[in-house]
Amino acid sequence: MKISADGQLLRVYIGESDMWQGRPLYEAIILKARELGIAGATMLRGLMGYGASSRIHTAKILRLSEDLPIVIEIVDSAEKLAVLLPYIDDMVREGLITLENVRVIQYRSSSHSGAPADDTEGAE
Repeated sequence: MKISADGQLLRVYIGESDMWQGRPLYEAIILKARELGIAGATMLRGLMGYGASSRIHTAKILRLSEDLPIVIEIVDSAEKLAVLLPYIDDMVREGLITLENVRVIQYRSSSHSGAPADDTEGAE
């Protein structure tokens, strides 16, 4: 898959406990992006944060949180992300969604098959 030099970065800030149709919201978003042929997506789990409610979420040992901050970063062309955005809008009930222009410097895979892997575990 090839991305033009000018792309966009979509960031979705949600909570770890947020759900969509019986599965974690971050998983549902990443699987929808993959289904739509989006170039790449990564879920990052935060150690501490707060959002619109100003409630602190932390991974401190003495205060175990089951709702840590999650950031999903998705990069592709503006046109491809425009197709994904209505799904994101429908799925995210609480959180923050940002979109910014980025310059893609490199996007390569060591795989020569051209087919996406079937497993949902592991990193890009």
